[in-house]
Amino acid sequence: MLGYILRRILSTIPVMAMVGLFVFSLLFVAPGDPAALIAGDQASPADIERIRESLGLNRPFLVQFGEWAWRTLHADLGTSIFTSLPVTQMIGQRVEPTLSLMALTLVFAIVVSVPMGVVAAWKVGTWVDRSIMTFAVFGFSVPVFVIGYMLAYVFALRLDWFPVQGYTPITDGLGPWISNLVLPALSLGCVYIALIARITRASMLEVLAQDYVRTAKAKGLGQRSVLFLHALKNAAVPIVTVIGIGIALLIGGAVVTESVFAIPGLGRLTVDAILRRDYPVIQGVVLLFSFIYVLVNLLIDILYTFLDPRIRY
Repeated sequence: MLGYILRRILSTIPVMAMVGLFVFSLLFVAPGDPAALIAGDQASPADIERIRESLGLNRPFLVQFGEWAWRTLHADLGTSIFTSLPVTQMIGQRVEPTLSLMALTLVFAIVVSVPMGVVAAWKVGTWVDRSIMTFAVFGFSVPVFVIGYMLAYVFALRLDWFPVQGYTPITDGLGPWISNLVLPALSLGCVYIALIARITRASMLEVLAQDYVRTAKAKGLGQRSVLFLHALKNAAVPIVTVIGIGIALLIGGAVVTESVFAIPGLGRLTVDAILRRDYPVIQGVVLLFSFIYVLVNLLIDILYTFLDPRIRY
């Protein structure tokens, strides 16, 4: 098992190298000249050329990439074009709201969707199954921002149960922290819940048709034990896989959700940086999101070894 885990960890190195190459290439394939943006509209061609030389933009691509990669390995992501602040500092100021939103959404989605999928498989063909699958289709079809505006209108404006916008740090209290994240987590979690519930139902239906499940029922085991101790354990690999893949949905949905609920996180920072063409900030945020996605999928691969011992070999 240790050999498998070590191989999976080492395999992430070339993946992150390719991600780094892609992120750095954004500076060259995106429209606009960073030097011209820094110099402003009134700058002369000579001023723009001096800025290009000071930034090293006139050097060969591989040389620039090597220097950028070396700085990145030392946690130096450069300096923002517009704020002149270190990108690492700007990300550090915005990372807590985004990670809080993603973590709360992930826990909420798993707690809700897995039992939904299990119950749908148990009651397959009944009104319960059809109701759950209808919700899954609805949640997967409606855009995140539409769900967000609906929840904000009903539970924030009409009922006044939760704040409409904003974010409260967890250091200011657990209650205000959760109160500000309930509606964003619900709107962002609907797509994730729908995806996990559908995969859980399909995987459970396949497992419930196996001989060992019928044997467990014949021995007189209770329905709950058969579903959650025998069937769900053997159906867990596809479920865990889609949870890992769905992290991409959380990352993409966080950008939209933070804009709807005015959460000062990495999503808002990304949107502002794109509108300003602040390439160092865009590179830093995309690299961070990519690292989170690769890290989560690495943890999912390691978790496979505990769910299915055959994967260790």
